[in-house]
Amino acid sequence: MPSNTSEPTRNRRAARRGVGAVALVCALGAGAACAPSTSEGGAAGTGKDATSPAKAVIDSGFALDQVIAAAKKEGEVTVYDSTGDVTKTAAAFTAKYGIKATGVKSKVGETLEKMTRENQSGNITIDVTNYEDGPSLVGQLLPQKVVYTYLPGTVAGDIPAEAQNPLQVLSKGNLWVYNPKLFPKGCPVHNIWDLTDPAWKGKVALQDPLGKPNIVEFFNQLKSVGDDKLRAAYKEKYKKEIPAGESAGDTWVKGLAKNSPIVTSSDDDAAAAVAAPNQTKPRFALVSNAKFRDTKDKGYHMKVCTGMQPWSGYQYPKYTAIAKKTKHPNAAKLFVYFMLTQAGVDTQMDTGGVPGNPKLKRGAFMPAGLTDWDKQLLVFDPARLQSDFDNLQTMQDLWRLNHG
Repeated sequence: MPSNTSEPTRNRRAARRGVGAVALVCALGAGAACAPSTSEGGAAGTGKDATSPAKAVIDSGFALDQVIAAAKKEGEVTVYDSTGDVTKTAAAFTAKYGIKATGVKSKVGETLEKMTRENQSGNITIDVTNYEDGPSLVGQLLPQKVVYTYLPGTVAGDIPAEAQNPLQVLSKGNLWVYNPKLFPKGCPVHNIWDLTDPAWKGKVALQDPLGKPNIVEFFNQLKSVGDDKLRAAYKEKYKKEIPAGESAGDTWVKGLAKNSPIVTSSDDDAAAAVAAPNQTKPRFALVSNAKFRDTKDKGYHMKVCTGMQPWSGYQYPKYTAIAKKTKHPNAAKLFVYFMLTQAGVDTQMDTGGVPGNPKLKRGAFMPAGLTDWDKQLLVFDPARLQSDFDNLQTMQDLWRLNHG
């Protein structure tokens, strides 16, 4: 279902216009709409505003019992996330602390737009977001002071510096998968450059990159983090070098886009295109590890492409941030703390994952074919978030112009 004007894309464009409106208000000097909220360091914590918008506010005075007591007085917290697992996280939070938590599944573009509008109006309904689009978090929500990054001091020492700004609470994977029923001898793809060849024309399914931000981020990270391995994989396949001065990432993205991939509106459709029980067409797909639920729930035939060079997919981080003007600052801080504990992060790792807090255990489930999250997958570099944001439109245009 090729489409360059999907609903997620329209939402993202609207979100960009919304953030632009906030920027204009700030430029005109409407301080009330742009000033940091006093909720950032108030009540039970002692955190102070950071000079950099992406720098975490580390609450050195964090005292769990005091924050729980203050959060109970506030009575509730609402969290937006791009996965339906947030409802399980909210339920576990309520069961543990006796504070009403509401989890809402929302696409990142919709969350960005809603939080921006709420910040501008002062009518805040989203207290916390678990947010997958790091570039727009660093490039829009944080500098526009819509949200801030909060880190309880009691766990700050456990979190690597590169995972604090903004705060990474979890990593999931987008994985290259195939149907082992149709390919009983194993994965039919050996090299990521195979997907640009005529043999795979019209046979590769993925969610519309213009509507799923972490795919565009993957394209940008290919250029920065993955260039060396991408060039090596090209040489291994074609026995020649990519011409000097030519971007390996851009070359691969253009090749995939021109190869008539099956662009879908959701991961569900991409997974079904490959792995549905009645599927007879030999295809390949890029899908979230969450889709491996469907092997049990829907009888899907799906396996990660083990040994694919140079990666079998990529890890994408999930960050957490608190609304600057939240009316429930302590409940929001408690929720962030909860996501950095085993009880909290486990609610989102039933299909596998890597906690942002390395002191915690990883998800016990491993998608079939995936044996090592770190070695088999391209791991995003959080230091590239701002450049990924700056290059967002350029990469979207590259895809748009080459996808026929």
